[in-house]
Amino acid sequence: MNTTPLLSELSRHPLVCDGAMGTQLLARGLTSGECGMLWNVNRPADVAGIHLAYRNAGCDLITTNSFGGSLFALEPHGLAGRGAELNCAAARVARAAAGDNGWVLGDVGPFGDFLEPVGDITADDLREVFQAQIAALIEGGVDAILVETMSDPAEAVVGIEAAKACASNVPVIVTYAFQKTGSEFRTMMGTSVTEAVQRATRAGAEIVGANCGTGLSLDDYVKLAEQLVEAAGKAMVIVQPNAGSPRIENGGTIYDATPEEMAATATRLLAAGVRIIGGCCGTTPTHLTAMSRAVRATKV
Repeated sequence: MNTTPLLSELSRHPLVCDGAMGTQLLARGLTSGECGMLWNVNRPADVAGIHLAYRNAGCDLITTNSFGGSLFALEPHGLAGRGAELNCAAARVARAAAGDNGWVLGDVGPFGDFLEPVGDITADDLREVFQAQIAALIEGGVDAILVETMSDPAEAVVGIEAAKACASNVPVIVTYAFQKTGSEFRTMMGTSVTEAVQRATRAGAEIVGANCGTGLSLDDYVKLAEQLVEAAGKAMVIVQPNAGSPRIENGGTIYDATPEEMAATATRLLAAGVRIIGGCCGTTPTHLTAMSRAVRATKV
């Protein structure tokens, strides 16, 4: 693990997180329907290569290849019994790539269903599942837990509680996926920015923000960042925008934002008060190279 605490480093200057993992795995041969987490043990060199490309792009924070690492997400692949192995391997691969001067974020994605009363899963059941995943990530050497792409604040809170139960001294980051409803930003569950952020911070998240997002332009991400910073209070804010709003072309999803446009957006996000800048869908090491240079060139 990095001997410099992440929160201490962030109090001194902003940091750069990495970009998309899924599209990078697909580019290296992951097939539709295949579980990308298996690559942590079957093709670790490929996963390490993605991490290293982001690290060489100037990314301070490397995210584990464990987005779908909960029992609920692994079960459809027939891998529920290998959760601890695959998550620990994800952390170890990322740890080796990040080196002693980088920080590793243990990635915990949505469990793929709804909590009661909308769905059938209880908060206690989900907390147990998240806790098992997070314990394996911590065993593998992560520096912080990233509970990401959340739509339901209740699920985010369960993730925070699970992380704190595993290791109270490990920082927890929560990011939501927002969409624009009229002139407002809300999650898929209809939760406002203020409610989403404050429920996470009250539960103990030290860093809050947004990743992904449906139909958001780069200008939208900047406006969203301003609202996130206002709602976060003393908590630090992370924003990981997509490479622009996606469009469909010849059956594929295209993200048009150039590295230069993403770099300009990074500068604007810093001006809005964001402390961690990263990328989500459609971003590549080339985008992150430009963004990291912009972050380092900006005096904040």
